[in-house]
Amino acid sequence: MALAIQLAKQGHFTTSPNPRVGCVIVNNGEIVGTGFHKKAGTPHAEVYALREAGDKARGATAYVTLEPCSHFGRTPPCAQALIDHGLAKVIAANVDPNPQVAGRGLKMLAEAGIDAAYGLLADEAEQLNQGFLKLMRTQMPYVRCKLAASLDGQTAMASGESQWITSPEARRDVQRLRAQSCAVLTGADSVLMDGAKMTVRHQELGSLANSYPAESLRQPVRVVIDGQQRLTPDLPMFQPLHAKLPHPIILLRTKVENEQTWPHFVSQVAIATDNGKINLAAALSYLGSLGLNDILLESGERLAGAFIEQDLVDELILYQAPKLMGAGGKGLCAMPSITTLGQAKTLTINDVTMVGADMKITAQFAGK
Repeated sequence: MALAIQLAKQGHFTTSPNPRVGCVIVNNGEIVGTGFHKKAGTPHAEVYALREAGDKARGATAYVTLEPCSHFGRTPPCAQALIDHGLAKVIAANVDPNPQVAGRGLKMLAEAGIDAAYGLLADEAEQLNQGFLKLMRTQMPYVRCKLAASLDGQTAMASGESQWITSPEARRDVQRLRAQSCAVLTGADSVLMDGAKMTVRHQELGSLANSYPAESLRQPVRVVIDGQQRLTPDLPMFQPLHAKLPHPIILLRTKVENEQTWPHFVSQVAIATDNGKINLAAALSYLGSLGLNDILLESGERLAGAFIEQDLVDELILYQAPKLMGAGGKGLCAMPSITTLGQAKTLTINDVTMVGADMKITAQFAGK
C-alpha cells in the first residue's frame, strides 16, 4: 500500500479534479502490476495495473489507495474489471465517499466472492485527496490560504511596495501549489494593484517543469471576487494564455453586467450577498458545485482575513522571509471581529521547512 500511495503521488499535478489513486497487484509475494491515475478521462489506476499484470492477476491481491469505482463515468467501473480478472483479494486504503460509490465498489467485489477490505494506511492515503474527499463529504471545497510575510508579519511596506519579500525558491514553491490546485482564488485588489494573472508559470516550476511540457501544463481555473464590479477586460489577467487553451476565468460578482465585452473564456456569476458584500460561503459552495474541490486562496489582507474570520479556510501556508520591515505596513490578515485573545484562531502546525532563505509553515485550522 505504501508503494500504491507513492504511485498515486505521480498524478499530483495532473488528475485534478479527479482523485489521485495508485494500485499495486501482488501474486505469491511478487509485484506483478502497478498503475496510477494520470488524468481525468484516462484509465484509472486499477486498469493500468491489470494491464501490466495480465494473466498473473488471477488469484492475486490488489492494493489500491481508494475504493474501486462501481459506476460508469468516463471509464467503466474498476470493481468489475477486478472481478473479470479473477483477483482473490482487494484492499483499499480509503472508502470513496462519492455518493456514486460509497461502499458499493467493495460490496460488488464481496458479492463476486472476492475478499474485500479497507483501512490500510488510511491516514496517509487521505492526504492524497483532501479536496476530493472534503467535497464529497461536505459539498464544500478544501481551501488553502497562502500568505507571505516578513518575520515581523508585514506583507508590504506602508508605501505598498511588496516585490519581492520572499526568495525565488519560495516563489517557485508557490507555482507548485498553483499547479496542484483545481482553482486559484483572489480578489479584485490583487488584479488591479498588482496586475496579477494567477497563472502557473512554467519557467518557475524548477525540476517539475521537466515532467510537464509547457504546452500541456494544466492551468487551474482562475476565480476573482469582484463584488464592486471594478474589473475591466483590458487588464493583464484577461489576455489569452494560449490560442487553443484559453483557460477559464470566473468572476464572482453581486450582479452580471453586460456593458463590457469579455473574452469568451471569462464568465460572470452572481453570488448571494451579505450586507452588500459577496457571501464567501456561498461563493465556495458555488465553486464546489462545479467540481472545483481544491482551492488555493492568494489575496490581500482583507479578503484572506475575511475567509479566515468566517472559518472557511482549512489550511494555512505561510512563507516567512528573514526580513524586518518595521511598523506601518500591511499585516497578514485583517479580522476586525476578533478583539480578544479568546477569539483568536487556533492552528496546529503540521510542518516547518526551509525553502531557500525562507521558512515555510504549514498549519491546519482547529476543527478542520
